Amino acid sequence: MTYPEPPRPALLFDLDGTLIDSVYQHVIAWRSALSGMGIDLAVWRIHRRIGMSGGLFVAALLRETGVSLSPDEIEALQKAHAEAYLTQLDQVRPLPGAAELLTVLSEAGVSWAIATSGRAETARSALGLLGLPADTPMVTRDQVRRAKPDPDLFVAAAVLMDVDPRDAMVVGDSVWDLLAARRAGSLGIGMLSGGYGRDELERAGAFRVYRDPADMLDRLDELGLRLPVAGPGHRPVR
Repeated sequence: MTYPEPPRPALLFDLDGTLIDSVYQHVIAWRSALSGMGIDLAVWRIHRRIGMSGGLFVAALLRETGVSLSPDEIEALQKAHAEAYLTQLDQVRPLPGAAELLTVLSEAGVSWAIATSGRAETARSALGLLGLPADTPMVTRDQVRRAKPDPDLFVAAAVLMDVDPRDAMVVGDSVWDLLAARRAGSLGIGMLSGGYGRDELERAGAFRVYRDPADMLDRLDELGLRLPVAGPGHRPVR
């Protein structure tokens, strides 16, 4: 008896704090935007919300501060954040091993895409940093109804690659990524490179937790990924 070939796993990557070292630039940008509206908030409280959709992020922070903003003011706040972030792009770098990891996956025929809560105006600038072409599969906040922790981004990225979300693994640095992964039916993989602790990521559903993309690249066998060729820092798995 012959059996159908099982689907090959696909990987859905968050961007900020997962592939590029940009979490703290976003934190500072949000603080600048909030300060511009007279809202003073400690950076650690802002960091805990990074990775959420902008709307939920603003709603949570306003609830904590007791400040009320109109829809127009909230839109202006998000625009101010984007503008403040873009002024810091020269400080953003790829995380160790990020570009190499994506290259190895591509060469091995493993499908992958990027799904980020960031809007296209800030997110697409990362493609050049990672040495990726403009047509790299990417889903941004602008393209879905709701962002993380809702599953929309990861479901849309899976559809873009023509895979079932249940056959995908989501790689992210925040609890919001992993909550969205669970709601999409995907296996979650955590990264410590965004500032969340291992225990937090595991409680949110991470199957494995890695230090950064370079650490993940060295341990792809733990995810059941069989690579046809050897790359720096890892052995071929057949």
